[in-house]
Formats: sequence, structure tokens, C-alpha cells
Amino acid sequence: MSMLIATVFGVGHLRPAPGTWGSAVAVLAALGLHYAGGFPLLAIASVLVFFIGWWATAQATRGAEDHDPSEIVIDEVAGQWIALLLVSFGAWHAGVDPLRMYPGWIAGFALFRLFDITKPGIIGWADRRGDALGVMLDDVFAGIFAALGTGVLAWISHGVLGL
Repeated sequence: MSMLIATVFGVGHLRPAPGTWGSAVAVLAALGLHYAGGFPLLAIASVLVFFIGWWATAQATRGAEDHDPSEIVIDEVAGQWIALLLVSFGAWHAGVDPLRMYPGWIAGFALFRLFDITKPGIIGWADRRGDALGVMLDDVFAGIFAALGTGVLAWISHGVLGL
């Protein structure tokens, strides 16, 4: 069961770029969660998937030399959902269809992948921990950076440019 969760039911076995596949599936799941219960459901699910993912990653990598094998993508789900929380909140608060805010969903996805791949600062620190918590935390931090970046882009678009 832990390997099914850690690989997001096999998505982590898709090639090339399993992390990108995991993030793409996470975006679709986030949209589904938003439609089912809005921002509150996505926020609760983000917290739950972090803790479930931490457990599943620890179980799946127990005794393995590689603490972060590429097929484990539950961490991408947690981070990607965090990256999209601001967009989900905006749609929920305004009472609009979240697809009307598609630039935010795209920005959240792209920025999350950028930060997850390049691992600047604290993201890289978390990744270097070498344990299941580090596997999850680097994506949490990448998600936070991506959410902040998406917010800045929204502010520029709507506040500065008036679009």
C-alpha cells in the first residue's frame, strides 16, 4: 500500500520526467478537489497528503540506499497542491469557476517545477537531509516559493498592469 501511495498509484513509473507527470496529475486532482469542496477541501487535503506521503515515503524507502527514488511522486502532489492554494483561494473567494483563473494554475505548475528541479536555498537543504521528511519538505518549500511567485505574478497582472 505504501508503494502505491508513494508512486501515486503508478504515476511515478511514467517516463520521462516522473516528477513532472506527478505534478501534472496533482494539478488535475487539485482542480477536482476545488470543484468538490473549494479552497477549504484543497487546503485540508494538502495537509493530509503531506503526512500520508511522509509515512508512505518512509515505508517505501526503508532499507534502500536511495532515499528519494524518481518513482516516488507523492511529494510532488503535496508541493504542487501548496503551490496552487493561492489560486484556489482566489477562485473560491471570488466565487468563480477556477478554470477562469487558468493563468494562475499554469504559473503555479511551472514555478513549482522550476523550484523543485533547481532546488535553491532551503529547498536544496531539505533535499540533502537524506530522509523521508526531507523528500517531502523540499517539495513543500518548492510549493511555498511557487505560491509566492504566482501571487507576485497575479499582483503584477491585476494590480500593476490592470489586466
